[in-house]
This record gives sequence, C-alpha cells and structure tokens, in this order.
Amino acid sequence: MTMRTVDWTPLRPRDEEPVAEGLRERKKRILRRQLSDTATEMFMERGFDAVRVAEVAEACGVSEKTVFNYFPTKEALVLDLGEATLVSLRTTLADPNLHPVDAALTILSEELANITSWLSAQNDPAEARAMFLRFGMLIRSTPSLRAYQRDTADRQVAVAAEVLAQRTGMSPDDPEPQIAATALLALWPVQFRALRRHLSLTQTPAELYDAVNADVRRAAHLIDTGLNSLTPGRRG
Repeated sequence: MTMRTVDWTPLRPRDEEPVAEGLRERKKRILRRQLSDTATEMFMERGFDAVRVAEVAEACGVSEKTVFNYFPTKEALVLDLGEATLVSLRTTLADPNLHPVDAALTILSEELANITSWLSAQNDPAEARAMFLRFGMLIRSTPSLRAYQRDTADRQVAVAAEVLAQRTGMSPDDPEPQIAATALLALWPVQFRALRRHLSLTQTPAELYDAVNADVRRAAHLIDTGLNSLTPGRRG
C-alpha cells in the first residue's frame, strides 16, 4: 500500500455527500476532497514545511489560487475534518432530546466509526495503523499544524458554548455554558490519545472501536454529573 494509492474516503463524515446535489456542487465536493487527500499524502511523505501549496495544486491539475478558494490556509488542507466537527456541534448538540454529554458522545462515536471504517478498508492492516500514527506524528511535529488545531478547538468550544447557551436561555459568556463547552470538547483529545494507545494493543478495527469508546465514556462519566445541573430533565 503506497501513499499515493490510499483511499481516505471512509474518514469523511457520512453526511458529507448530500442525497441530492447538482453536477457543479458534486464536482466542487470531489475536488475539495482530492486537494485535501493529495496534500495530506504529500505532507506525510515529505513533511509539511517541505511541500508548497503550488505543488499540491500542480499534482491536482489546478492553480494555486483554486486551492485557496477551497482552503483558507495551507494548514486547513490537512486539518479539514475539524470543520465537520463544528457542523456536528451546531446540529447534534442543539438537539433538545439529547443531553449535552450524550450529544458529544454521539458525535465522537460517529467520528471514531469513520476512522475504524477507514482502517477496515485498507489492504494491509499493519501499514494502515502505522500510517494513521504517522498522520498524528505529522501534526504533533509541525508547530503551525498544532497552532491551527488549537485555534480550531477554540472555535469548537465557542460554538458549543453558543449552542448550550441557547438551550438554557443563558448568554454564551456566562460561566456555565463556557465551562460546560470546555469540558465537552476535552473529550476529543481523550479520544485521540486513546486511539494512539489502543492501535498497538488491539487486533481488529472493531476491537479498537470498543476500546477507544470505553475510554471516552469513562471520561464522559466524570463530567456527566456536573452537566446534570445545566440541562433539566436529565435521566436519574
């Protein structure tokens, strides 16, 4: 399995492909995916700083300006899935039938399922796991990617605080939605760390899913009681 033949599609959110879309929208979606996937593979092969956006554009047969029409920064090319989390927070977390903790766990479970589906789709399981670890190392070893990831996390907390404030009739600047949003978004790094740890301890993608999901739910249990006071009607 070589870097240039990897199919990253299963990592995409399942709702990324609309049921009905015009030809123009479909072409734009496919190009956006191609740009991100190609850039990710090039960055993993040569390092983030060693690859210019113009090279990504050339590999995809478009202009550098076109790349920036789809992605505001070079960092966004490889960390585009954070935007999908923002969308999920605006929709799933806003569901009045879901307690905030349950909503966060629903989003995390979906994202984890996408990752384990991607692993299942690869021909060489060992190489697939190694590649996923290299992807994480790329982010951790690149200061600009770490900074972009932190900025995205801050935006996610802000969105979550807005949603929780709307649910409770508070202001997003009130301490309750602020701390609740911060606590909920802290579950994402828990999931990422659990993935790194269990990748070498589990045999199958299904076992990996169960192990990581169990760790995330353990962490969620610790914040569940505190969030009970934020949303009325929580189950006893």
